[in-house]
Amino acid sequence: AFVPNLDINDCEFLHINDCEVRKEERDDIRQLFMDFVDRVLQGNSPIKNFSLFCASHVDSERVDYWIQNVLVRGVSEINLSILWDHPLGDNYHLCPKVFENKKLVKLELGYGFDIRCFDRSIFLPILKTLVLDSVLLSVDKFEILLHALPALEELVLDNIHWKELDVTVAVSLSSASLKTLTINFIDCFDSFSLDTPSLVYLSYYNFVAGDYSVAKMENLFEARISLCVIEEDIIRTRAPYNDLLEDDEYNVVLRFANVGKHMNGIRNVRYLVLSPDTLEVLSLCCESMPVFKNLKSLTIKSEESRGWQAMPVLLRNSPHLETLVLEGLFHYVTDKCGDACDCISREGKGRSLTSCPIKVLEIKGFQGTMKEMNIIKHFLDYFPCLKEIKINMEENDTTQLRVPEVSEFITGEMMEHYKKSSSCNVQLLVGSYLYKKWTAQ
Repeated sequence: AFVPNLDINDCEFLHINDCEVRKEERDDIRQLFMDFVDRVLQGNSPIKNFSLFCASHVDSERVDYWIQNVLVRGVSEINLSILWDHPLGDNYHLCPKVFENKKLVKLELGYGFDIRCFDRSIFLPILKTLVLDSVLLSVDKFEILLHALPALEELVLDNIHWKELDVTVAVSLSSASLKTLTINFIDCFDSFSLDTPSLVYLSYYNFVAGDYSVAKMENLFEARISLCVIEEDIIRTRAPYNDLLEDDEYNVVLRFANVGKHMNGIRNVRYLVLSPDTLEVLSLCCESMPVFKNLKSLTIKSEESRGWQAMPVLLRNSPHLETLVLEGLFHYVTDKCGDACDCISREGKGRSLTSCPIKVLEIKGFQGTMKEMNIIKHFLDYFPCLKEIKINMEENDTTQLRVPEVSEFITGEMMEHYKKSSSCNVQLLVGSYLYKKWTAQ
C-alpha cells in the first residue's frame, strides 16, 4: 500500500519502559519491534516523511537499514531520535548516506546521535531545515556541515554537546542562505560568531560567550535574546570598582561588555525581545550600544532581582520606536536605572522618555501596587507621543488589589490627574478580555 508518511515510536507502540517488565521480556519485545519495522518497510512505494523514535536499545545495523530504505524511496523529511543505552556509553553514529542525498529537504536529529565523524563527503543540496537536538558534535565538522548546505533556510541548535568541551570552544556559524536561527544552550563559552546576512529571525537562549567576534545580520527582522548568567557574576559586576576584575582570568565585566558586539550585529532589527538577564548584561554595554534605527517594537521582561540600568540608552537609541511592552514593572533598583523609572528621585527626571516616540505602551503581569501605579504615572508624564496604554492583569493572580479596586484607583488617582492634558487612552484587561477603558478627553 502507498504510505507517504511513517511515524514509528516504540514507546507508544510497545510500552517497553514498564518497570514491571523483566529484562528477558524487554529483549523479546525489542526484537518484536525491530521485526515489525522491517515488515512495515517492505516494498518500494514512495515515502515522503519518516519519523523514528526509539527509547530502547535497538540494533544499529537495523537502524542503518531502515534509514537507507527510506532514502532509496525518495524520503524528503526525516526525524530521528534514539535513546541509545549502549553498555560502553557510545552514541549512535549516523548512517553516512543521510548526508549524501539529493532529495532530503528536512532533517531532525535528536538524542543519542554522534555526528562528530563523517566517513564520506557531505552533499545535501536542497536541505532547507536542519534540527539538531541533544546530539554530539565537533566544531570543525559543524562548519563543514554548514558549507555543504547551500539551500539551508532554518537551523535549530538545542542542547548541543561539543567534542571540544574540555578545551576552548569557539563556534563559527556562517551561512549565506539561512533565514531562521534558533539556539538553545549550545555550550559555547569562549567565542561565538554569526555570519548570516540573510537571517530574518533569531531566537538566542544561551550563556554569555566570552566574545562575539563576528555578528553580521544585516537583514534581521525579529530577535529574541535571552542571555543566561549565574548569580555570582551579577554580584561581581554590581560590586564597586569592578574594573579591578580586569586581571581576572574569568573577566565577567569584559565578557558582558563584549555582548555589545552582538547587539551591534542586530542593530537593523524591527522587533526585539529581551530577557531580564539580558537587560542586566546590557548595563555593561551602554557606551557601545548601537542606534536601532529600524526598531518598531521593544519587549522587556522584568524581574525584581534584575536591573533596568540599560533601559534609558535603549529608549534613547531607538528613534523610531512605536510600541514598548513591559512584562512586569518590578526590577532591581539602583542609582543607574537612569530616568526610565521614578524609583530614585534625580535631576533630569524622564529625559530619556521625552525623546522616545512610542505611541503604545503595554504592561503585562500588573499586580495593582502603588509602586506600579507610580511608574505608570511617570510614563504618562514623560512619554510625549503616548496614545494608548494597555494594562494586563492576570485573572487568577494573587494581587494586592482586586480588579474592581484597581479600576477605581486608576479612575480616581491616575486618570483624574491627567484628564485635562492627556491624550492617552487607557485599557485595563483581565486575562483576555477588556474590563474597562478610559478614553482621552
